[in-house]
Amino acid sequence: MQAGEKGEAAFIATDKDMAKALSISSEDDFPEVFATSRMIALMELAAARLMRGILEPNQLSVGVGVSIQHLGATPNNTEVRGVATFLGKEGRLYKFNVEAFDSGGKIGEGEHTRAIVDIERLLSGARKRISESQI
Repeated sequence: MQAGEKGEAAFIATDKDMAKALSISSEDDFPEVFATSRMIALMELAAARLMRGILEPNQLSVGVGVSIQHLGATPNNTEVRGVATFLGKEGRLYKFNVEAFDSGGKIGEGEHTRAIVDIERLLSGARKRISESQI
């Protein structure tokens, strides 16, 4: 993977992708527009797709940091597209410039970092962390 390489992901934002879907109680009220959390997930997916070529069979890439601005609202049933541009590696972290777009233009931008992890080690560590906190 070289600096400047790009990864992309796109889908049609539907009901489950709207901020309104984030409500978990009757007091929660959010608008019927593309959720910031889903936009960040789209950006992460674009970066993860770009990293697939450098992963070993027992590895995945995971998100470690995001610094994102949501610039514009996107209505339901609209295609959204995420683009991740590899900036370079800092230690064990892979840095990306990320952007999101709909048919009206850019809706988000920022930076994202990812790391490569061993799948079983990650899952084992997660289980251990939870079981130790319940003692």
